[in-house]
Amino acid sequence: MNIVIIDYGAGNIQSIKFALKRLGYDAILSDDPEIIKAADRVIFPGVGEAGSAMKMLKDKRLHELIPKLQQPVLGICLGMQLMCNYSEEGKTEGLGIFDTEVKKFNKDLKVPQIGWNTIKNLQTSLFQDVSENEYVYLVHSFYVAECEHEIAQTNYGVDYSCALHKENFYGVQFHPEKSSKAGEKILENFLKLELRS
Repeated sequence: MNIVIIDYGAGNIQSIKFALKRLGYDAILSDDPEIIKAADRVIFPGVGEAGSAMKMLKDKRLHELIPKLQQPVLGICLGMQLMCNYSEEGKTEGLGIFDTEVKKFNKDLKVPQIGWNTIKNLQTSLFQDVSENEYVYLVHSFYVAECEHEIAQTNYGVDYSCALHKENFYGVQFHPEKSSKAGEKILENFLKLELRS
């Protein structure tokens, strides 16, 4: 299987690559549009600040490519947030794949949310054989508002969408590559997805 991790300067790409390796898969790191388009699976990671990450995507013209991809695409953490319409972080216009907005956690909460939290209301085969209220690892100060694309939910002061799905696009707020056996299972499920699951 040809797996490409988008390498645009704002992702924890090595830890994802190692997680895939543990599952028996090799991944290519690339920012080349032709290589990305030819992949069987695309992983879109993200760590850092939304505005600067979007600038990096635009500098490489990947902001035009990603929404047009036809194969299964998985956005992770900031990658998922950038797939939304808009983020309050840096007042950033996103890729517009998911029709929802990214909001800042209430000032009364300790941010960033760092550590393990549970996921619930699991939907689609991305979560096949993953238990309700399983623990996953999160690090973020902004959250995706609940929306029609939600396929998993987490609570941190507010219920929010921690996983999204629309057509061939998936996103997870948590880090599957750091989420132990549950995270490995989610990555494995993504690699085995049928396009219309």
